Amino acid sequence: MTEALAIYDMDKTVTRRPTFTPFLIHACARLAPWRAVLLPVVALTVLAYGMRLIDRGRLKELNYRLLIGRPTPEALEPVIHSFADRQVATNILPGARTRLAEDKAAGRRLVMATASYRLYAAAIAARLGFDDVIATDTLADRKGRIVARIDGANCYGLGKLDMIEAWLQREGLEREAVHIRFYSDHISDSPVHAWSDEAFATNAHDRLVRLATDEGWEVLDWRDRKRARR
Repeated sequence: MTEALAIYDMDKTVTRRPTFTPFLIHACARLAPWRAVLLPVVALTVLAYGMRLIDRGRLKELNYRLLIGRPTPEALEPVIHSFADRQVATNILPGARTRLAEDKAAGRRLVMATASYRLYAAAIAARLGFDDVIATDTLADRKGRIVARIDGANCYGLGKLDMIEAWLQREGLEREAVHIRFYSDHISDSPVHAWSDEAFATNAHDRLVRLATDEGWEVLDWRDRKRARR
């Protein structure tokens, strides 16, 4: 029997706005407000990324370390929950809520696959009714504190496809035995679009819209109710 999966990217697919920087600022304000003085250094890391001196994964590690440090899980937990509550209350596109409900009602297993840290992405996903989360993981030090180092790969681009395939294997699901819908806004996720059975370029930027048109993928826009297509 074929199992139906609906896999969603998170930032700017399900959410209106990205979540990583807001999470860092939210956590910084609650855990170590003094770290705000390091924001100019954060700006330098963004510049280094723009100049291709560091990759996205390293950018995330550096900014996490600068603004959050090494909190204990106990200290970070209430911060994660308050952040997730705020995101679900203010940053979820109504069209995404509608499609999630439709996919759930149709019996599809809801999977979030995001480059965001699992730390907070899982909390957002749980509040939205997702069944599973594939995300960027973090490591802990010898004292159990959550550190900036990424555990494994950044869940981005081809790395996201690799992580989805690894998740299927862990779940005991053969690719030929599942039907996969995939929703994302960004061209970096095009390998997953191409691999899926139903690809949706969702709230997409121009490059992805052009590719979707060439490939015959459906284009959805949940950002503007007047233009939104389901």
